[in-house]
Amino acid sequence: MMHTADPADRPKDSSMIDPRVMDPAGEIVPHAHVDEEELDQIVAVLDAMRRWRTVERRMSEASRKYMKLGETDMRALRYLIAAQRHDRLATPSDLARHLGVSTASVTKMLDRLAAHDHIRRLPHPEDRRSTAIEVTEQTQRVARESVGRSHAGRFHAAAALSPDEREVVIRFLDALCATEPPPQQ
Repeated sequence: MMHTADPADRPKDSSMIDPRVMDPAGEIVPHAHVDEEELDQIVAVLDAMRRWRTVERRMSEASRKYMKLGETDMRALRYLIAAQRHDRLATPSDLARHLGVSTASVTKMLDRLAAHDHIRRLPHPEDRRSTAIEVTEQTQRVARESVGRSHAGRFHAAAALSPDEREVVIRFLDALCATEPPPQQ
């Protein structure tokens, strides 16, 4: 689907990502060498990404509200569920490393998750000084129903592409990831 150069056809919200609007002189986003039709298509790609991020945030927020959890709690549960499905014990230290937070923060989070019957702490079978964490069956079921259905839709959208189209998408998304500035020292 080719997007036309008619400004009336541009999505209303795209002005915030259109360099012709935000950077008309091309000081940050040089675009004088790109014809109008191509610019429209590039802006349409960026606008589609913006719409996807909006939908993704809404779905994530809905899942978190449904499960009455914060974003880090949901990330922790996804990690723990994946570990269980691979018959791998997860410890608080593993979780802290995965989330990039302190073990003290993980302890508080696990207290919260245990108080709401999302997880159980069990003695580690090989290390008496450590604890194993498992997600309760109820929480696994709720996660599967809320998050799993959303993931299934994304999987089917990717599966509907041809192998060549998937390679283009992968290359594009990897290129976007490469635009992340290095961490500040």
